Amino acid sequence: MSRPTDRPVGRVIHTGQALVDVVVEVPDLPARGQNVMAASATDYAGGTVTVLLAAARFGAECVQAGSVGTGPHGDLIRSALAAEGIGVSAPPVEGLDTGICVVMVEPSAERTFVTTLGAERQISVESLATSGPRPGDLVCVTGFSLALAATGEPLLAWLPTLHPEVVVVLDPGAAFAALPQDVRAAMLAVTDVWSSNAEEAEDLLRAAGQDPPADLTGLTTAIAPLLRGDAVAIVRDGPEGCAVHAGGETTYVPGFPQTAVDTNGAGDTHTGALLAEVAAGTPWVEGCRRANAAAAIKVTRRGPESAPTAAEVDAFLARVG
Repeated sequence: MSRPTDRPVGRVIHTGQALVDVVVEVPDLPARGQNVMAASATDYAGGTVTVLLAAARFGAECVQAGSVGTGPHGDLIRSALAAEGIGVSAPPVEGLDTGICVVMVEPSAERTFVTTLGAERQISVESLATSGPRPGDLVCVTGFSLALAATGEPLLAWLPTLHPEVVVVLDPGAAFAALPQDVRAAMLAVTDVWSSNAEEAEDLLRAAGQDPPADLTGLTTAIAPLLRGDAVAIVRDGPEGCAVHAGGETTYVPGFPQTAVDTNGAGDTHTGALLAEVAAGTPWVEGCRRANAAAAIKVTRRGPESAPTAAEVDAFLARVG
């Protein structure tokens, strides 16, 4: 795929939590107080790592700005990032390991999570600033960072200090709509790109006192005015694809339905692939098409570290037309 050569390529920088996903495959969720036997249990580098791995495999230069601990979980995170050439800008948090997220995956590919808190929550304005964002970079924020004061307060203090040509990308997650109104408003005031699933977009509109449109394009269009300036909004709907509002127009971009074996990390893979494309100059609609393909490949593979490369997406798109 040809790339523009008359502009610098931006980096993808993530400020969120790099966690270890402890993925257990279960036949069903246990009843309260009961037990279930897991078919497998595997430790993966997850959280922000999934986004950054996808972006790196699409050719982007990537940086983890969030904190990483010292101990076996932190070592796993650093190893997974280093294997893809991804740097960690902040110094390790001494004496505290990175937390874990227990991910229970059912045969339907539905996921249920239990998350702990660790070194990834030890951030500051100074630690975030070690990533050194410059014009053209894309700085990613997860709504889960805003759910606790320990991470939300330094993040909201740091983001307004960035150069106006640094692009702030919000992946709100399920936590964002339930945050206090002043926290939501502060984050949306610095958000240039919104990327969420449909449920998260609907929840925000309801929190803002609006009735969410029933169709994906209407939903995406309704999100854009809540953001900063001429912002971009992307709303995903799983295998159905996504809609993107950019340049004042909203476009539906069809997905590529697959038989899923593990949907864990599909949304993060979509975000990482899309941001890498946009950082390299790909238009938003084409970037979304390629990100849809990346997510479609991802759900056919197990584990959050299984994002495809740009070459694999090229081959997939050539095959499916």
